[in-house]
Amino acid sequence: MQVAVIGTGAIATFVADSLRAAGFTLAAKLVRAEKARPDANHYGSVASLPRDLDIVIDCAGHEALRMHGPQILAGGIDLITVSLGALADSALAEELRTAAQRGGAKLHLASGAIGALDCLQAARVGALHSVVYTGRKPPKGWKGSAAELVMDLDALTHGAITHFDGSARDAALRYPKNANVAAAVALAGVGFDKTKVKLIADANATENIHEFTAQGDFGQLQFRVNGSALPDNPRSSALAAMSVVAKIQQLGDIVSF
Repeated sequence: MQVAVIGTGAIATFVADSLRAAGFTLAAKLVRAEKARPDANHYGSVASLPRDLDIVIDCAGHEALRMHGPQILAGGIDLITVSLGALADSALAEELRTAAQRGGAKLHLASGAIGALDCLQAARVGALHSVVYTGRKPPKGWKGSAAELVMDLDALTHGAITHFDGSARDAALRYPKNANVAAAVALAGVGFDKTKVKLIADANATENIHEFTAQGDFGQLQFRVNGSALPDNPRSSALAAMSVVAKIQQLGDIVSF
């Protein structure tokens, strides 16, 4: 399987190293045009990528998916992404869907920094009445986000403050770097508009905590992850990176869950 990775950050590096260790061929990296070095398999555009790619992995965020995703899919190449929050933009979601149909390709969604999404997918076959996602991080984990518009993160030295309470769609659009998990839960369950989201800055938290509850005909579900970061970037989720590798391994397996 010929694989390309978008990005050069902590998640992209982890994914590339893990795929090589698992025996996959990393044929290319898609990077900013000014960093392109074809002699090192670093390419600056989708058009310049090798023609024999089987799949591309997006590890570079919402803008990378917006910029490159439609062209990759329309070119007949499957794409894996962890930038699920970008799909809250209904116009982009439709553009990606149309491109995939045109190219006969598939957009695969990695689960990211959360689990139990298979339970949500199964539960929605019946009546799924409510899904609530809560994201809790130390104040520094919300630096550079919309949380800074409603509170002083540096002043929060004890206790916790909920700085967002709304739908998964609004969360994903307002917090493009912080709400991919909320988007994953929404896509697996009752959708962006019906999924309720709370985002909390907690001075007592030492990890990023993701949890959701669901109620429906199936019964009740509670799931929680206390997530660790990648060593190279305290803002990157180790589980999100691992989920990408797991997804591509799953696609290559004859039997998979």
